[in-house]
Amino acid sequence: MGDRKELSGAGSARVEPSPGSAGPTFQPGCAQPLRAWRGRGQRVASTWRGVIRHVSGACLVRRRGALQPGASAAGVMERLRWQMVAVAAAGFALALEALPWLLRRLRAGRPRREVLFFPSQVTCTEALLQAPGAAPARPPSGCPCSLPHCESSLSRLLRALLAARASLELCLFAFSSPQLGRAVQLLHQRGVRVRVITDCDYMALNGSQIGLLRKAGIQVRHDQDLGYMHHKFAIVDKKVLITGSLNWTTQAIQNNRENVLIMEDATYVKLFLEEFERIWEEFNPTKYSFFPQKKRSR
Repeated sequence: MGDRKELSGAGSARVEPSPGSAGPTFQPGCAQPLRAWRGRGQRVASTWRGVIRHVSGACLVRRRGALQPGASAAGVMERLRWQMVAVAAAGFALALEALPWLLRRLRAGRPRREVLFFPSQVTCTEALLQAPGAAPARPPSGCPCSLPHCESSLSRLLRALLAARASLELCLFAFSSPQLGRAVQLLHQRGVRVRVITDCDYMALNGSQIGLLRKAGIQVRHDQDLGYMHHKFAIVDKKVLITGSLNWTTQAIQNNRENVLIMEDATYVKLFLEEFERIWEEFNPTKYSFFPQKKRSR
């Protein structure tokens, strides 16, 4: 073409505008996505060319007889059949190349909906609770503990929590589960911003994880009014809501009939996040009273 020139590289070609022509414009920060798409396109094109080259070779052998003077109609039909085979094979190869990418996009676009029921089977969760920089956990077959190494409601709840990358808000009446406490501390060590709201009476009970969280440097606020801070929910990365009847205690996890809903819904996440922020401000330590009234018994 008049205003373009083709530059050949090692196994690939790209078209660049000649001097003075209006070249393509790129938005800042788009280089990585463009490189990723270019790499995928090159792989698809390479697969396509390979299939075409392989099948076309077979076609050529058969076409030589069909193109001779006096070739029969059967020969022409044979040539057409092989051309159709070549196109079908190339299309099949292209579909196989695009299938993993399509499945990833479908999974990524589907909002999360999951319900967990308790009591949970007691299983080994050590593989999930590895500290940053720690040696990888041994495979289940090599773990010395006698607990089952399988999925459970508790392990699925741990996975939902440990998926946090930026923030985690916890609003919990009681929190004494060692596994869930370790998961929250692990997120804090990874740099996730963790904030905890809890009830002032139950945070002082033996086995409560609140003291350990505070010692680790995690922000904790509690109530001082007459009622109980009875919420039981968590918000992961301001995108995923975890809520239900479950108190985060070993007793509730292993013995009680409880439920937990894990959902990715912007409307509900927004409402729960607003409630969290309202309580967080209400329980600001600067507003504490030195002589709070006693809570009434339940």
